Amino acid sequence: MNPVIVRNIKIGEGIPKICVPIVGVTVEDIINEAKSFDEIPLDLVEWRSDWYEDVFEFEKVKEVLAELRGVLGDTPILFTFRTAKEGGEKEIEESTYLALNQMAAETGYADLIDVELFSGEHIVKPIIEKAHKNGVKVVASNHDFQMTPSQGEIVKRLQNMQELGADILKIAVMPQTKKDVLTLLSATEEMVMLYAEQPVVTMSMSGKGVISRLAGEVFGSAMTFGAAKKASAPGQIPVGELAQVLDILHHAQ
Repeated sequence: MNPVIVRNIKIGEGIPKICVPIVGVTVEDIINEAKSFDEIPLDLVEWRSDWYEDVFEFEKVKEVLAELRGVLGDTPILFTFRTAKEGGEKEIEESTYLALNQMAAETGYADLIDVELFSGEHIVKPIIEKAHKNGVKVVASNHDFQMTPSQGEIVKRLQNMQELGADILKIAVMPQTKKDVLTLLSATEEMVMLYAEQPVVTMSMSGKGVISRLAGEVFGSAMTFGAAKKASAPGQIPVGELAQVLDILHHAQ
């Protein structure tokens, strides 16, 4: 597997990197949340732009990204518009989703862009091409808030992301049973050991799946998401506690 280097962070090597989401609605909320990260053990920040009240006004999005870059300094920024169908806050037209992500890649402020696999190849490939042209890495993602697919299906989706040229392959699923959590972990191990050329990021959501957010290094997941204030997905735990557990598991191996 080839680690992905973003600024001073190497994703896919060592302790899983901690990503903390910003889910503010107003510019003031977003920037104040970013300013509160000074004393938090994190590696990168995800701006969940679907929460932002003016996200469809591209010039305002650029201004927020510029402010975030100034506040966060050398901390990598992952730009994400999570669509409503995958658990996000807003509906969005295909053409707007494409244009928004390509614009974010061109600003020079975002280091990574999230693109949803099920947007379709006609959306995913142009975003990846634009991002790579501008030196920006791409996290291809899939979020299933209803169920946990079979192990084979999870691996297939991750392989599809890799074939499309994504730099990081991410899937989050909802467990209905404890066995579903094992399915996700087994799929992660299979993908990493047999097929992955890029870092893999997986998680089982909700309280049942918390172990998947903690034990990523054991099974091969390269990144985990922790909450500073408001969680952006079910099962995220406070970032301080997350960092402690990741450190314990790292030194136990």
